[in-house]
Amino acid sequence: MYNIVIYLYLTGVAIVSLFNQKVRKMWRGEREAFSVLKQKVDPNAKYVWVHAASLGEFEQGRPIMERIRRDHPEYKILLTFFSPSGYEVRKNYEGADIVCYLPLDTITNARRFLRLIRPCMAFFIKYEFWYNYLHILRHRGVPTYSVSSIFRPGQIFFRWYGRQYGRVLKCFTKFFVQNEVSRELLATIGIHRVEITGDTRFDRVLQIKDAAKQLPLVESFVSPVASEAAAQRKCFIVGSSWEPDEDIYIPYFTDKDWKLIIATHVVSPERVGLLKKRLVEQGKKVVLYSEADNPEVKGTLSEADVMIIDCYGLLSSIYRYADVAYVGGGFGVGIHNLPEAAVWGVPVFFGPNNARFQEAQDLKQNGGGLEIANSHDFEQLMNDLVAHPDTIKERGRQAGSYVMNRSGATDKILRSVEWAE
Repeated sequence: MYNIVIYLYLTGVAIVSLFNQKVRKMWRGEREAFSVLKQKVDPNAKYVWVHAASLGEFEQGRPIMERIRRDHPEYKILLTFFSPSGYEVRKNYEGADIVCYLPLDTITNARRFLRLIRPCMAFFIKYEFWYNYLHILRHRGVPTYSVSSIFRPGQIFFRWYGRQYGRVLKCFTKFFVQNEVSRELLATIGIHRVEITGDTRFDRVLQIKDAAKQLPLVESFVSPVASEAAAQRKCFIVGSSWEPDEDIYIPYFTDKDWKLIIATHVVSPERVGLLKKRLVEQGKKVVLYSEADNPEVKGTLSEADVMIIDCYGLLSSIYRYADVAYVGGGFGVGIHNLPEAAVWGVPVFFGPNNARFQEAQDLKQNGGGLEIANSHDFEQLMNDLVAHPDTIKERGRQAGSYVMNRSGATDKILRSVEWAE
């Protein structure tokens, strides 16, 4: 049944690729993967294979790859992606020897792929459970690990109708899970090779914080102008902003004297242009980061109300300038990288679609995270923060402590893997 579904999916992707650019990139990349591998694979090398669905999973896998690169230089690293949003951003990642798409999980593709690579171990990040690849890895005796995985009772593996597909989980040598609930659920289907290590993403965001860039243009934007009071205007920073998020926070700041920095999830001229137009219509002076170095703009940065980050790669460093942060996606696909903001010791807002994200549940519980379901929630919570500045500091402290206290997963994982001789 699984293989029938995969072939139907393959047909659907081929059709949709005719009309959708993102799907077309994925379709083309998967078909070209074998050519990339034939050109780049060193037949005499020992490969560690790391698979990440998209950019978020890449960030969870990155500490693993960098530690292997540092401590075990005898291995080469193959990094594969499923989604264009991961591959297109990280296709030139220097921490891997080869970066390509993962061909779709047909029996033929899986056999051909593994025959080319001959990995000595494999790491699948978080939610990746490809039936054919995993069964062939087990058949070949390749140690295979699930990293930062998290399980919930409603997943197919724990339903009566999903028990057959759930056998795919037995292909893993070991699970490194985020919490006790995941360990207990796996035990109900007879899987006990499980260790609670937490989420490697916390190690990654601490690395990012330590290596954060100084951003003079952003600093000029957030700095007060001479005409302002001695106190600097507070700064609200939004990461991975979607339109439903903007419907929540933009109206609130129409008449508020805060600086806004907004990084859209999709960076395109059309998307950025529409956002800028909306803000200008509400009376805001808006500057694009890509234009901020222009001499005509640079001298007046501190007078602007909003800076739109119309490029990738800066958000993790930009959060350092926040008094309050907001991480988007929670009114649609699901929230994005909360720890990336929380590590800077700022309270973090997010939308209601967060049940699948352990860090959201934890931050809600410890006070560093603020869940909102609508504009009314956001207004009430923001008004409370504005009225009680000490609350901003305390919630921020709780957010930062949460990240710090959950670091160390990478060390635990790499101490437990079976290193090939």
